[in-house]
Amino acid sequence: MKTTKILWLANFFLVITLSITAFAAMYQVPLKNAAVSKPGKGFAVVELFTSEGCSSCPPADELLAKLEKESAGKDLFVLAYHVDYFDRLGWKDTFGNPEYAKRQAKYGEWLGLPQIYTPQVIVNGTNEFIGSEEGRIRNAISTQLSIQANAALKLQWHQTGQNFKVHYQTSGATKGRNLLIAVVQKAASTRVARGENEGRTLSHVQIVRQLQSEKLSANGIGAVSILLPKGYNEKDWEIIGLLQNQNTGQLVAATKATRFEQNTDANLTH
Repeated sequence: MKTTKILWLANFFLVITLSITAFAAMYQVPLKNAAVSKPGKGFAVVELFTSEGCSSCPPADELLAKLEKESAGKDLFVLAYHVDYFDRLGWKDTFGNPEYAKRQAKYGEWLGLPQIYTPQVIVNGTNEFIGSEEGRIRNAISTQLSIQANAALKLQWHQTGQNFKVHYQTSGATKGRNLLIAVVQKAASTRVARGENEGRTLSHVQIVRQLQSEKLSANGIGAVSILLPKGYNEKDWEIIGLLQNQNTGQLVAATKATRFEQNTDANLTH
């Protein structure tokens, strides 16, 4: 009789525990259909620092466009940051942002570089190259795609008025990592009227128009709001998320956000 009571109590507490877990899961971030970079699967992030005012940059921009075309079906993410420090040469970059020059300078600190320059490519936050060095960049991408990741990131977003609400969920080795959310314009072109590229029409891909850094919540699940950039439309833009080690600059996970379709926010994390 005593054994029967113990077994009954054990089953009772097991049911309660499972019920609480299921109830809590209902109110977590709704990421059922989110894109996933699972632990154990390699990924590569190619970050190009470029400028419309730099005569050496167009070949790097063209290489980035080639890599973007080849990224389908791979965990390969390319991002173009237009810096502003070439503006002094006579042409103000259409997409230039001083924050991206600061990000590049931070990479200089992380990687122990004597100086920053354009065009410069950083792969997964750990290796840097002249942006037109196609062979070396491709080798670095192949290497990173073959390395097992030890963290994962899922992202979903929905629009609320003039804002994105981006829901995230992380797993694996995420301690000391920040979430970076890049709002990206997929393509654009500019007719340059002055400076080193005077008279040229330059084509760009994967232009980072906004970059927001957020500390992860204690449990690695949460949501952040982002103001919609000027000119945004869903067809020609996308959202890419990165997890970055704030001590070394290494990227440990990356993914593209998917849209969360729901008429109500009742089950979303706020």
